[in-house]
Amino acid sequence: MIVTTAAKPSDAVLAKARSLAEELSGRFMLRRGQTLKQLMAAGGDDRLLVILENELRLYEGSTSEQPLYYHPSMAFVRAKRLLEGGKDPLITLSRCEPGDSIIDCTAGLAADSLVFSIAVGREGSVTALESEPVLHAVVREGLRSYQSGLDAVDEAMRRINTKLVSHTEYLAAQPDKSADIIYFDPMFEHAIEESSAIGPLRAIANHSRLTEEAVHQAVRVARKCVMLKEQYSSGEFERLGFSRCHTKKTSKITYGVIVVDAAHEYGGAGSIFR
Repeated sequence: MIVTTAAKPSDAVLAKARSLAEELSGRFMLRRGQTLKQLMAAGGDDRLLVILENELRLYEGSTSEQPLYYHPSMAFVRAKRLLEGGKDPLITLSRCEPGDSIIDCTAGLAADSLVFSIAVGREGSVTALESEPVLHAVVREGLRSYQSGLDAVDEAMRRINTKLVSHTEYLAAQPDKSADIIYFDPMFEHAIEESSAIGPLRAIANHSRLTEEAVHQAVRVARKCVMLKEQYSSGEFERLGFSRCHTKKTSKITYGVIVVDAAHEYGGAGSIFR
């Protein structure tokens, strides 16, 4: 992978580019007036990471395609709704409360991590796990520097603690009952949409199937529940022992839950779960 900068980078950007090249086992190359396409050709590599003042952009194969970069996308709308007193299905169904500790085992672009961070507030915590090094770096740096226009959203981004690690490995190292909610949102086998957000992410994300061992470890670590997001028609809920949640029948995705703390009354008559 080639790591470079804009045409006229600041000293700080140059230092960050060199540091990231070392971190990601990439090769740092100065622009020297070259276009990104020329730089790829000169370096003989079709993976290019461009370090900008407040953003990282990853190009895979062609600079004409949409690059991967951090942006909250619809998570910003969801976060704003929560800040205005509205509801979000993930927060309602998980019974997430201010002060809770969350482990998002499949961070991706950290969209759900951001929503959780808004919900748990300053007294809570969100740990976002990502197993792909370049994706982790793009999202980590984005969460540190992205300006959404809302201070509360930016603060929620900064509070997210990202870790480059396999979720099964990470969970196995955690004490029993050490986090309130454990969350999984693995890449769907078939994309629902190929938007500017989803397309570049699918090209680099980990597509491994969620394992029974990971769920077992999650149940051990969780104090309240383990949540899974999947396509509505998915058989993963049954395979892994999750109870399906009531969501709109028109929705293409839904959630499943494994209740750990019965005191939170997830089941029973009139429950939001079935």
